[in-house]
Amino acid sequence: MEAALVELRGMSCGAFRASSLWRTSPVCCPPESGDFVNAAVAFATMETCPLAMLEQCKALERRHGRCRPALRNAPRTLDVDLLLFGECVMRSERLTLPHPRALSRRFVMTPAAEAAPDWPWPGTGRSIAELSRALVTDETVTRLPPRAGGAGAGAR
Repeated sequence: MEAALVELRGMSCGAFRASSLWRTSPVCCPPESGDFVNAAVAFATMETCPLAMLEQCKALERRHGRCRPALRNAPRTLDVDLLLFGECVMRSERLTLPHPRALSRRFVMTPAAEAAPDWPWPGTGRSIAELSRALVTDETVTRLPPRAGGAGAGAR
């Protein structure tokens, strides 16, 4: 995760913010799935389009050993999702923005609220932090302590 955060920082053409690393309980996963580690990053500006960014994220996953599991939501080495791309709203076979399930998932919204609390979520009139605070789920989300030299909190 930390190596992926370093690579994501390198994709940024401006300000970059990363959340802490968060231990999160599995959601909609196969039985016996263990906890996950999640984080969120925010790029202030991008010099690419959403589909090109998606391709960069998928290439990043492959460089870190990601293979598509047979079961949906099965544990994996790395999963990079695009939640937002500015105010862009799109729906295609390859990409839907904003992310269609993010607003119901604490494991997404808690790190996102740390990385970009004041950013508006398109179509809601509310900030990411507001939406995160209003979310009611039974998920367990715990901030992991920062590691020396890690790319989590403070990677701003």
